Amino acid sequence: MGAVSSRGASPEPSVGEPAGLADDRVLLGRTSTAERVADILRSRIADGYFRPGTRLSEDSIGGALGVSRNTLREAFRLLTHERLLVHQLNRGVFVRVLTVEDVEDIYRTRRLVECAVVRGLGKPPYELDAVAEAVADGRRAARERDWKGLGTANIHFHRELVALAGSERTDEVMRSVFAELRLAFHVVDDPRRLHEPYLARNRQILETLQAGDRDKAERLLAEYLDDSRRGLVEVYGQRVGAGDDEGTRKDE
Repeated sequence: MGAVSSRGASPEPSVGEPAGLADDRVLLGRTSTAERVADILRSRIADGYFRPGTRLSEDSIGGALGVSRNTLREAFRLLTHERLLVHQLNRGVFVRVLTVEDVEDIYRTRRLVECAVVRGLGKPPYELDAVAEAVADGRRAARERDWKGLGTANIHFHRELVALAGSERTDEVMRSVFAELRLAFHVVDDPRRLHEPYLARNRQILETLQAGDRDKAERLLAEYLDDSRRGLVEVYGQRVGAGDDEGTRKDE
């Protein structure tokens, strides 16, 4: 595997031709702001278009989006603040590669926020249409054996759970957390193993909330996140370790 650590191994080569990125140019509208550019790049990183360790070329990305160098650099700065990118002196800007400790911290944050949202729900019934749609999307992806799509649906399920709080600030915080989580997903080479076991658990949590039992739903969610953390940390740690070993051998 290529470089999976930003602390020593060489990052993967930069993307030569940002095929398809120019299609996102329309999303900028008439005013090309750094925030909108950051939104586009954040989505592309989350979707795996720019994988961990990839160097982001100012010339190719700026040309594809039709934005100035200063605007693009400000977007890079915003995403660096969100821990999605990292700037390496005299080398450029790279998509960040998470450490195992990063993954652990992401799950601590998820447990704190997601469980608090469910615990804080008022009296039922709850507005669960978007949550139910995410579960349906996951089941459809599994039937089609689209394991990457299943991972996306899984993230959407948790994003819609968080949205039940009705808090724009919480949504914004967790948007960055989920984007970081996708960085870890992109390093793992067996997405089916990673995501499929949780499809039934998503449905169970949904049905529990539909029944109005938020206390049971919170318990199920806490157990779910703990199991997910353990599974991802185990697999991710193996991949990061393999990448570090490869980098060491190349340096010898």
